[in-house]
Amino acid sequence: MPMMMLKGNESTAYAAKLARVKVVPAYPITPSTVFPEKVSELIANGEMDAEFLPVESEHSALSAAIGAAATGVRTMTATASQGLAFMNEILYIASGMRLPIVMAIGNRALAAPVNIWADQQDTMMVRDSGWIHFYAETNQEALDLTIIAFKVSENENVLLPALMGMDAFVLTHTMEPVNVPEQKDVDAFLGEKEINYPVLDPSKPATFGAFVFPEHYMEFRYSQYIAMEHAKKVIDDAFEQFNKIFGRGYSKVSGFQVEDADILFITMGSMTGTARETVRKLREEGEKVGLVKITVFRPFPKDEIIEITKNAKVIAVVDRNISPGFAGAIFTEVAASFTNVKNRPKIIDFILGLGGRDIRVENYEEIYKRSKKAMRGKFEEVQWIDVDEESVKEVEGSL
Repeated sequence: MPMMMLKGNESTAYAAKLARVKVVPAYPITPSTVFPEKVSELIANGEMDAEFLPVESEHSALSAAIGAAATGVRTMTATASQGLAFMNEILYIASGMRLPIVMAIGNRALAAPVNIWADQQDTMMVRDSGWIHFYAETNQEALDLTIIAFKVSENENVLLPALMGMDAFVLTHTMEPVNVPEQKDVDAFLGEKEINYPVLDPSKPATFGAFVFPEHYMEFRYSQYIAMEHAKKVIDDAFEQFNKIFGRGYSKVSGFQVEDADILFITMGSMTGTARETVRKLREEGEKVGLVKITVFRPFPKDEIIEITKNAKVIAVVDRNISPGFAGAIFTEVAASFTNVKNRPKIIDFILGLGGRDIRVENYEEIYKRSKKAMRGKFEEVQWIDVDEESVKEVEGSL
């Protein structure tokens, strides 16, 4: 397995090559543009046997991916932020047609105001679209999880599209050492692409994504729901098989110093590394704190989160997104998970890092300080970290 210095976007491009993707429709958008650039380079150099389709918009990119996947070939694309928003209509069609498309997302803030830097608002916007969600902490994870996404999506009991999110610039444009698997090992992991769903075939005309009356629409949605439930075990099995072949272990949620922790951070994506360093620092100071990382957001790992946090007194959810009018998406899911749990911890949502603002050890220390205070009394459910009140007044005054 050769080590290469790769940007996150390059990692996903190599994953597409190793997965033997046959069609890549794409439209460039920052910070995901390097993916189609690298894929087109690999194809032009004869390193990748695939068809690259430069289209006129993100809407067209996913539409073309649907057309390709509907013929049974392995298909992948990439986008970010406003591009993902532009795809919104087609996201539901891809999942409703049960097509195992994989998409790499450079997680980026949504406008307005225009911002090209990291947060997870874009993929949280489409959490109800019927796509499986993976999130990478590192460029190594970006490559691995993209390959795993094909394994899961193409399973005959799932047949749902999957996205793999990686934070803009922090991962997409930053070079890290990545262990690139051998082709034979990826072939052994994925196997031959099986056509285990109806496909477009001129010799056998058929209608796909047809108009459906109320008598049947609900059954389609129920089938999609069941497929996402099936994905829970399929993901676990894929992680286990990947570990056996490549020696890198993954799980829907993973813990660090959780056993005796009174306070647990819950994070997702690249912010996890900073949280881990903070936990190490606070542990050296005698503080009982730990970390839970979410790798799979859809299907949401409710049972795993309840189990891994069972000894905690406070769960500090760290959201790099916000739903104005309530809270962040991860907090909402975590809080809902504990609805019917008798002895549940206090759960607090901390909003930070929006629009690419740096997430520092000092931020996590502040979160820990506030969480420790919450153990002893009342607390606000949603708290913002690292917000300049004077700047807020300036912004409001300019509206």
